[in-house]
Amino acid sequence: MPKKELEVRLISIPENLIDTIYTACRTCYSADGAVEIYSNLTQDNEKKLSLIRRVISSGHYSTIEHIQISFAINNISRAATHQLVRHRHMSFSQKSQRYVNEKEFNYIVPSSILQNQNLLNRFESLMTNIADIYNEFVAAGIKKEDARAILPNAAASSMVASLNLRELIHLANLRLCTRAQLEIRQLVKKMCELVVEREPWLKEHLVPKCERLGYCDEDNSCGRMPLKAELIKEKIHG
Repeated sequence: MPKKELEVRLISIPENLIDTIYTACRTCYSADGAVEIYSNLTQDNEKKLSLIRRVISSGHYSTIEHIQISFAINNISRAATHQLVRHRHMSFSQKSQRYVNEKEFNYIVPSSILQNQNLLNRFESLMTNIADIYNEFVAAGIKKEDARAILPNAAASSMVASLNLRELIHLANLRLCTRAQLEIRQLVKKMCELVVEREPWLKEHLVPKCERLGYCDEDNSCGRMPLKAELIKEKIHG
């Protein structure tokens, strides 16, 4: 049966996020010790954010690696989770197809297939056929870890995903790009929106990389920003 609604919940983020980053920033550039800096923090968040923005804009990203954020995610395809787990500095706990019986076999229908009724009918027929064969295998005594070999990338999954703030910014820069696949783009958009609700100052950082760079470094641009080569050519030739 299809599952169409992606669900994302923010389940863990530090309450003292700004204080933690500010302490890390100050520690790198102050004669005072980290304990003294943290012990003497004021309530002036604008002053803290002023320093934090300068440090981040300078590329000193280790200061935001201390912030760990966790999400609960439902109704995402295995195709999308395969992309997500390629991000090196993330931690995952994902629904196991070895131990969970997929007899109901939920699946995600890609948006482009949803727009073509004829192909959608064929897609759903194929999913039903796969589910029937899977259940036949399991009923015949085939282990779930072996029966799962026939399950497609469309199979719905769920996971808890955790990452530090530096990696979240990197994830947003890559996966909010219009060239990213729609499903993972929607996932990362929801993740970023939940974080920005808690920390509005992060909105300027949780953007596609072209907004951060001021140009597109992809081979094929969506046209939102000029290509890097175009900017260089313009600069050379005036």
